[in-house]
Amino acid sequence: MIPDPTDIERVRLPATFDQAAEDYDRTRPVCPPALFDDLVALTGLSPGDRVLEIGPGTGQATLPLAGRGLVVTGVEPGPALAAVARRRLAGFPGARIVTGTFEAWQPEGGPFDAVAAVNSLHWIDPALRYRKPAEQLRDGGHLVVCSTLWATGSEAGTFWAEVQEDYRAVGFDGGPPPRPEAVEPPHLPREAGAFFREVAARTYPFRRDYTAEEYLANLGTQTGPARLGEERRAEFLDRVRRRLAGWPLLTATFVAVLTVGRRA
Repeated sequence: MIPDPTDIERVRLPATFDQAAEDYDRTRPVCPPALFDDLVALTGLSPGDRVLEIGPGTGQATLPLAGRGLVVTGVEPGPALAAVARRRLAGFPGARIVTGTFEAWQPEGGPFDAVAAVNSLHWIDPALRYRKPAEQLRDGGHLVVCSTLWATGSEAGTFWAEVQEDYRAVGFDGGPPPRPEAVEPPHLPREAGAFFREVAARTYPFRRDYTAEEYLANLGTQTGPARLGEERRAEFLDRVRRRLAGWPLLTATFVAVLTVGRRA
């Protein structure tokens, strides 16, 4: 469901997140608590178990995992994002954020009980995307893949339809996101089958309110606008800024998706 970036994009686009780490932290939607509860139940994780997190960003998923008693090591390539994550996790001495790419990271200690990737696995080199997580896991360990997808709720204001004009004006294809009930849980792809057997795939619709300023800041952290290049990105954000003048508060609809695989 999330487009696979090109080799060049895997290096260039994540810098978009790091350049706006504080905006990323305060405006990106966080998966609902029910997802993390199911994650723990489906994997059989218990307090004290070790979890390796790929690309934790500012710790938006790390915090719920650490709050459930798990010992989390996050590998984050963005130094500004990693700094925010360390600040947020200061109350959890068992949580550790390492700055660097997952591809280059060298493990320390024994195998992990689970590897988690929340909105991040598609950034990993395809040659290592499933092989390296499998290599970090104990026998019977689990890979957990989560994403947060945009959707269009039945109560959505007309803004979400009207803003499509601004997307089209700068070259985006398509239309509004699907309704939540139309979002199907993604399954592990064929290339993962050599390493993992799928255990479960689930969806979790939820909503979040944004002020106009928060929504514009959120757009500034997204890779879609970053793909446009600086000039068209600035034009797009300016168009949306003008359209937001009549919308002081927006209700956005999302679907969090959870896929769990057991090491084969």
